[in-house]
Amino acid sequence: MRLVAFSDGVFAISITLLVLEIRPPTDDRNLLHGLVALWPSYLAYALTFLFIGQVWANHHVMFDQIRAADRVVLFLNTLLLMVVAFLPFATSVLAGALRSGHGQQTAVVFYGIAFDVTALTFNAVWQYACRHRLLSEALDPEGATAISRRFQLALAWLATGALLGACYQSSAWP
Repeated sequence: MRLVAFSDGVFAISITLLVLEIRPPTDDRNLLHGLVALWPSYLAYALTFLFIGQVWANHHVMFDQIRAADRVVLFLNTLLLMVVAFLPFATSVLAGALRSGHGQQTAVVFYGIAFDVTALTFNAVWQYACRHRLLSEALDPEGATAISRRFQLALAWLATGALLGACYQSSAWP
């Protein structure tokens, strides 16, 4: 399916862009210190790489079950890919705030919202496909419901994380 191949490309580019945001230290005399000081970038990179990897894996699971993609599925999938392509920017904002020690709470909430919007658009593709009977006949209603619950659970966890980030006091950050 061309939709999946195009989507794979967007996922691959988004994951690649993550590492390009990590800039090497400029002071070669204190290289070890400079590399260690980049820990927020490493952390943000790893979290987002794993998140995008999970979205990519779930995207394949989802499209293994969708037998036909109409214009709305194509549009919703495009929105999902747009949000995925935005994740390297949200990652850069988070890493920068953690490194500078300023704006961490805002950065965590911004990052969490980016994750939430990813989950929302992902769920929109799946729910639309379910409601419009675009799923494979091999998938029984119980299987479709189980997949829906799993995708909705991810949305709930991500929303909870963003809310916790909003409530967390920035003075408590390292």
